[in-house]
Amino acid sequence: MKRAMVGVVAAGLLFAGAGAALASAQEGSIPKLETRGVEFLEGRYKFNPPGVNHGSFEWSGLLRDAIASDGHNVYVQVRVEGHGWARYYGKQRRTVRMHHSDWSGAQRYTDDASIRVCRDRGSLRPDNCSPTQKFAYRRD
Repeated sequence: MKRAMVGVVAAGLLFAGAGAALASAQEGSIPKLETRGVEFLEGRYKFNPPGVNHGSFEWSGLLRDAIASDGHNVYVQVRVEGHGWARYYGKQRRTVRMHHSDWSGAQRYTDDASIRVCRDRGSLRPDNCSPTQKFAYRRD
């Protein structure tokens, strides 16, 4: 009887902890990011709690090559605390749906991130990028 009671209490604590972790995820929308030749539309983000998808900054949206005739590719750059920029390339002359997660393996969760879109203009000319949009996990 004692074992059954301990098992029920342990299961209850486990489910209560999982519910609290799910409730602490923070979600929002990413405003339209754009610069000459590239747009990021319908953006969404989520800060996952510890133990869920590495506690990552999860984001999605549509990356669009806005000037199809220029011959340049486009990409999204994302940076989470303690790391440099990660690049996610789109396709020339197309709009692609993106959905990625970024995190630091040295931390249980991510609580600040930055995102921007750029046009890859080759090795001789600098890329042009949108202003950086920053996000932070709010602890209420």
